[in-house]
Amino acid sequence: MERLKTNRENQKGTQEFLAMYSSIFGGITTDPSAMVIPIDDHMVHRGHGVFDTAAIRDGYLYELDQHIDRILRSASMAKIGLPFDRESIRRILIQTVCASKCKTGSLRYWLSAGPGDFQLSPSGCNQPALYAVVVQDKSPFSSKGVNVVTSSIPIKPPQFAVMKSVNYLPNVLSKMEAEEKGAFAAIWLDGDGFIAEGPNMNVAFVTKDTELLMPQFDKILSGCTAKRVLALAEGLVKEGKLRGVRVENVTVEEGKKADEMMLIGSGILVRPIVQWDEHIIGDGKEGPLTQILLNLIIKDMESGPLTVRTPIPY
Repeated sequence: MERLKTNRENQKGTQEFLAMYSSIFGGITTDPSAMVIPIDDHMVHRGHGVFDTAAIRDGYLYELDQHIDRILRSASMAKIGLPFDRESIRRILIQTVCASKCKTGSLRYWLSAGPGDFQLSPSGCNQPALYAVVVQDKSPFSSKGVNVVTSSIPIKPPQFAVMKSVNYLPNVLSKMEAEEKGAFAAIWLDGDGFIAEGPNMNVAFVTKDTELLMPQFDKILSGCTAKRVLALAEGLVKEGKLRGVRVENVTVEEGKKADEMMLIGSGILVRPIVQWDEHIIGDGKEGPLTQILLNLIIKDMESGPLTVRTPIPY
């Protein structure tokens, strides 16, 4: 244990791990050196696990229920049973954040086939497992425009792309490819050549007709933040700042001709894109409607309805 603690203390990074829950030991620890999972868990050596997240903002969990619904759908598609019912999982997640005392950060959680053996089949696993970690990120938030490139890494087939599994090797390689080219992220195209998504975020556009345009979710992950942006954008339509909101197939030509382009995700919220490959988006500056959408999400996180904000009873 002392070596584990020393190793953890020597690790440098922008993230601090404040608390972890594990159904294996049935409790919560605030000791980062004890935040471990069994090597024989099938999530580790077979990738048989799913995960999700929720932002912590000013003592509230943002879109917790929406994210729980998604991880349960992912678990069903991955044929992973539940160690507890939905309400018990929800209660455990809130208790873990409470134990962490974190007011602003993120909650990450996993459902796995569980530990048991090193076989391919999960039939030898004793029971499914739930893990959760509260993370405090010290890196500063940025709304500065970024560059993206088209990914050469093959996109996941729709059956796997629509579930949030731990099989993120294509996503990692796509992100690394972007970084090697000096870009922030790489954009995937689907099998038909339409714009799909980024490595861990959705993508959207503001057209020259001042419409918010987003690719369909039938072949990609259904982003909770992206869906919330779509809902909030309807208010901009009523105010006359947007002419409409559309979710449909988007060609590369349409995307690159747009006035604004953005990445959307729980980790970055709404991030403007100013260049895609060699093509400048719009006037090459952060778009005004992208900034408005970012402000709407931030306001929603700080003072939105309780349907998207879950108070944490510290």
